[in-house]
Amino acid sequence: MTFPNSGSYRLSNARIHSSLAPGLSLAVDADGFSLVDIEVAGDSIARIGAAAKAPDGFDLKGRIVLPCFVDCHTHIDKGHIWPRRPNPDGTFTGALAAAGADRAAHWSAADVARRMDFSLRTAYAHGTRAIRTHLDSEAPQESISWPVFEEMRERWRGRIELQAACLFSIQAVRDGGWFAGVAQRVARARGVLGAVVYMMPDLDQLLDVMFRAASEHGLDLDFHADETDDANAVSLRKIAEAALRHRFEGKILVGHCCSLARQPNEEVLETLDKVSRAGIAAVSLPMCNLYLQDRRQDATTPRWRGVTLLHEMKARGIPVSVASDNVRDPFYAYGDLDMLEVYRMATRILHFDHPVADWPRAVAATPAEVMRLDGMGVLAAGGSADFIVFKGRNWTELLSRPEADRIVVRNGRPIDAATPDYAELDDLMG
Repeated sequence: MTFPNSGSYRLSNARIHSSLAPGLSLAVDADGFSLVDIEVAGDSIARIGAAAKAPDGFDLKGRIVLPCFVDCHTHIDKGHIWPRRPNPDGTFTGALAAAGADRAAHWSAADVARRMDFSLRTAYAHGTRAIRTHLDSEAPQESISWPVFEEMRERWRGRIELQAACLFSIQAVRDGGWFAGVAQRVARARGVLGAVVYMMPDLDQLLDVMFRAASEHGLDLDFHADETDDANAVSLRKIAEAALRHRFEGKILVGHCCSLARQPNEEVLETLDKVSRAGIAAVSLPMCNLYLQDRRQDATTPRWRGVTLLHEMKARGIPVSVASDNVRDPFYAYGDLDMLEVYRMATRILHFDHPVADWPRAVAATPAEVMRLDGMGVLAAGGSADFIVFKGRNWTELLSRPEADRIVVRNGRPIDAATPDYAELDDLMG
């Protein structure tokens, strides 16, 4: 459909979700949608109000409009290496080995930059406005990837707000000199301090070092935790206890937390109570964890979904999100940094429906708050005119098709939403 290209215009009969329109008090349908008119003036939303009886402007005829997405857990330094380094058996162990081998052989600044830019162009075309990526930061990669990230952040400023968190096994913190250098590097880049956390005898002490460093440098924290089906993996609880012990005032995001779904209910409740008191947010990565977790080598069917307990978390006031995670690398062979696909899959895997309630916040408003991105992930008068117009007029229409012909509007204008061609990266694949 033809769409206004600039200036001031009105979108009539747009369907927006109440959870993503703060301060707007209008009648809603069973799934939480309101029918509205949206007035755009230049690069901003001038007004949102109840749809007029007689359409005046560009009539969307009930099509859904969502704010641009916020993707709070990705790995765009790893993205698109699958053709040259596939996972031999689809397991988590196989992914670690394959990604490590590819990093050692290929991750120059030029290689990382090319793949990062490809990923960002893809996410931008799908309607993502902000991304947090984890950066493998074990020596010597931290000296390669962090300068590339800083350059990419400047290049993409105004299109995608780009954040980065360092990533390494928490056991590396035992090397105090090395860790102090990494923490300083992250602080210089205005990044986020992060690590992969799993059970080990000195985990409490290692977490203490990380929390002290985060407080010293004024950094937020972002952990990978319990990406396993082992019910004895309770590092989420350990992180919460460390946050309470240090009275940490920054933001904390913890991803995966898969083992929580395998633990006895009493232990789950004890952990979630601590997570809630500590003010920790959680993000589930439904597509990647469905792919990796419970993958069996004996030709049997997986028995569980690999996702964490988002409903139980949300019931305790814990901020919850879903995100893309890996894309076309040994940890996940598929994906396209399309947050509509993530939400569609999350709805099916995690039951974000019946009722829909405010689950749409999980791909927009909530991750924006966790990432300290004021004004993003919502539709509001006075805010930027950054939104996506879909053909779907309700959830079953929207979540049944890829919506490849969606209209992505940035600063009031539709963008060229063509995704880049994989062939661009052929020379990197060998």
